[in-house]
Amino acid sequence: MARVKAFKGLRPPVDIVAELASRPYDVLNSKEAREEAKGNEYSLLRVTKAEIDLPEGTDEHSQAVYDKVVENFNMFKAKGWLVQDKEPKLYIYAQTMDGRTQYGIVGCTHVDDYFNNVIKKHELTRKDKEDDRMIHVNITNANVEPVFFAYPAHKEIDAIVAEVVKGKPCYDFVAKEDGFGHTFWVIDDKAVIARIEEIFDKEIPALYVADGHHRTAAAARVGQERRMRNPNHTGNEEYNYFMAVIFPDAQLKIIDYNRVVKDLNGLTEEQFIEELKKSFVVEDMGTEIYRPSKLHEFSMYLGKHWYKLTAMQGTYNDNDPIGVLDVTILSNIVLDSILDIKDLRTSKRIDFVGGIRGLGELSKRVDSGEMKVAFALYPVSMQQLINIADSGNIMPPKTTWFEPKLRSGLVIHELV
Repeated sequence: MARVKAFKGLRPPVDIVAELASRPYDVLNSKEAREEAKGNEYSLLRVTKAEIDLPEGTDEHSQAVYDKVVENFNMFKAKGWLVQDKEPKLYIYAQTMDGRTQYGIVGCTHVDDYFNNVIKKHELTRKDKEDDRMIHVNITNANVEPVFFAYPAHKEIDAIVAEVVKGKPCYDFVAKEDGFGHTFWVIDDKAVIARIEEIFDKEIPALYVADGHHRTAAAARVGQERRMRNPNHTGNEEYNYFMAVIFPDAQLKIIDYNRVVKDLNGLTEEQFIEELKKSFVVEDMGTEIYRPSKLHEFSMYLGKHWYKLTAMQGTYNDNDPIGVLDVTILSNIVLDSILDIKDLRTSKRIDFVGGIRGLGELSKRVDSGEMKVAFALYPVSMQQLINIADSGNIMPPKTTWFEPKLRSGLVIHELV
């Protein structure tokens, strides 16, 4: 069963929370982060992407940046921009986007649960990215940014959360960068905290990494390494835990994650379409944006036209959690077999566009001449993600895109 526990959160005063809370480190490049934090001394980007306080062009993985991370984090605490709760708490974090609200429990999850697969993954990670996040955790002695988990929805937890959010929130603001609402409650009642912890410990069989595989792996590795270096390790140390926001699966929605490709592997547009017709029913939908409406249906933008591609029987396997995925169909039949793109992680001929940018971003990148063809996919469902994680399989790269992203800085977990 899953372990979730309360912790003494490090949090900003209410009057600066909207300025301090920032988007995650990995959704902004250094230039974007520099612009977003411009004129805002409170922005947590000064801790999560500290290169923005150094000359432009500074290597974000350099020692100078890591030194600036520590300097800025210590400054935030010294100035009272981050203040630690006196007692362990659980928290409720609600996000609102397009009229839909999802309610997550903020708590600490256990390092062992990551390694024994109680915390289930659906993506591979890269060691260099894990190593970078490990450095960040070690030098700050904190999980500065949470990871995003899902759990099987539970009626009693739903009822407890519903009761908590009837009270006045601690934080409540709309982020100016994206217009999404962020609301935050502190659970002070020790009996309520104990009951939530008990339900997870006795009734929730697994947690699922939704977003933040590298942060999750890094946090777990830090805990594992610290216990190995501590001859007096007891198992109760704070480094055995890392911070997560855990949402009921029924409230989460995955949006599309699309692809753009630079060339047609030597084929003309007509030849490429003829190749597609061997595996898809291809329909020219004209110049208006066409969005896939169901599983195994794709849209393609090529030559200023949108096409509907419907996968033929035999191109997918409904009994295989990986074989049924539309990303698998597109990767195997189109990207690999026709376009000769073998490794989506390393190929320079392909790029990925989160659905939050809209399908207009696909046509824009093709019309500009930067790319030759674009593909839009029907979103993966939460049940598909869970089926894959439960079966021990791994999704193809860039399959899921979750919105809204968690804001960093609403609460931080210190390891000491």
